[in-house]
Amino acid sequence: MKRVCILGISGKLGRYMVEHALARGYEVQGVCRPESVGKLGPWKDRIRVFPGRTDDRTVVADAVKGCDGVLVVLVPWGVSGYATKTAEAALDLAEPGARLAFSCGWHITRDGKDRYSLGFRLMLGIVAPLMRLFRFADISDQVRACDTIFASDRDWTVVRGSDLEEGPSEGLPVWSEHVGDAVLASNRTRRTDFALFMVAALTDRSLIRKAPAIVSCASPSGRSAAPPA
Repeated sequence: MKRVCILGISGKLGRYMVEHALARGYEVQGVCRPESVGKLGPWKDRIRVFPGRTDDRTVVADAVKGCDGVLVVLVPWGVSGYATKTAEAALDLAEPGARLAFSCGWHITRDGKDRYSLGFRLMLGIVAPLMRLFRFADISDQVRACDTIFASDRDWTVVRGSDLEEGPSEGLPVWSEHVGDAVLASNRTRRTDFALFMVAALTDRSLIRKAPAIVSCASPSGRSAAPPA
C-alpha cells in the first residue's frame, strides 16, 4: 500500500484516517466539499485535496487515480441518494485491484443474521423517518449503498461501527460478523480507533468481502470475549 484516497476526508472520521494513513507512510489524497478544505489545514503540506462532492464522478475519478487503497465515509446526506452515488463512484472508478473500505453503522446487515436490541430498533424506527421528513438524511440510502457494495466483486470491506466517542486511541478494535454477538455487547468505540480499523483493513486480506462490526478492544465485552480468528 503506497497511496490512499479518502472520500470524505474533512470529516471527523476522515481526519483521523489521515493521521493513521500518514503514520503508516502512505501518500494521502482525498475529496471534500470546497467549504471544508480549511479543516485540513494541519496537513495541507502533506496531503493532496480534491475539492468537490464525494458523489461527483468527475472529481472522484481524478482523486482515486493511482491509488491502491480507497477509504470511503458513507454519509447518507439529504434525500437524493448521496451515499449510493458515492459508493457507486468508488466501485466504478477505483483502480483495478485497489482495496476499498467503507464506513457505516451497525444498522447495516449483510445476511440478515444480526440481532438488534428492542431499544436500537425503536430508535431507528423513530429517528430515520424524522431525518428523512426534514430532508436531513436518508438512512435507507446507506442501506442501498451497502447492498450495492455487497453485490460487487471488488476487494471491499464494509466496517460497521458501534456508538462512537472521542478520546485517545485504545488500540485496534475487535470485531465480529454479526451484531448481537457477545464481543460487541459494550457498543462503544473511539472514533480514532474506527479510523484505525478502516486504515488497517486495507492491508488485511482476511477482511476482503467482509462486513465486520467493531467494538473497542478496551471495552468490557472487547476484553472478555475473544475476537474471531
